[in-house]
Amino acid sequence: MACRLTPYLVSQDTPVPYDAAISHQFLRDAANLNLPHDRLAFWLAQDRIYAGQAYPRFIAFLITKIPLDSTDEKTRDRSRRTLQVLVGCLDNIVREVNFFEDTARKYDLNIGGVSPGEGQVWLERKATRDYTAEMAHIASLGSLEDGLLFLWAMEKVYLDAWTNVYSALATKSDLDLDKTGKALHDLSYSWSSANPDFVKFVDGIGTLVDEYFTPVLDSNGRSKLVIDRICQTCARVVELEAEFWPEAKEEEGMTVT
Repeated sequence: MACRLTPYLVSQDTPVPYDAAISHQFLRDAANLNLPHDRLAFWLAQDRIYAGQAYPRFIAFLITKIPLDSTDEKTRDRSRRTLQVLVGCLDNIVREVNFFEDTARKYDLNIGGVSPGEGQVWLERKATRDYTAEMAHIASLGSLEDGLLFLWAMEKVYLDAWTNVYSALATKSDLDLDKTGKALHDLSYSWSSANPDFVKFVDGIGTLVDEYFTPVLDSNGRSKLVIDRICQTCARVVELEAEFWPEAKEEEGMTVT
């Protein structure tokens, strides 16, 4: 029986510990309702850059790599399912950006550009530029398999990180939540295991990753060269995710009019 890749990857240690990406101080402060309102706005503005600009380009590049014209029936079937998943990613990201902006308006989060001509605009973090540059690199120079792996790793970290936050906030009374807490409750639910649609989405990408990489896995072990490259890709995602969370007071002095 062939081994599945994604459970194996989840079990592996990375140079930057996985916990640094899913239990960063930013996330702990969010879970404990100690996150300053402006820091949440600062992060959300960075995530909107990722979601509104880098992510659609990343997915579009992957779509161009799908061998839809393959003469092999099995490959064509997998290609069509891959296309369906990636088109679903584009549909999701449109809803996501709208969700960011609706949440910002509802809870008075300044993410810049939601109300034209009003408020200040956040500067882009180096960590945001590094992340989006890596996405562009993988999408343009990597294989379709590499891109799908990177996509799954990003979404998996997000799921685990926000599940921790939502699990903590779900125990709080509505009376405990100010507007920052309510915004965090809404945001964290969307990307947590409490949201079956998001779990299904992440699992669907993982299923594709397992299917694409099955040829390099066998019952006697794993191709070391390929597995090393795969683990390096996932380790890079963990590193980028850990850096993406703003540090304490980092939002100070990061706006322009």
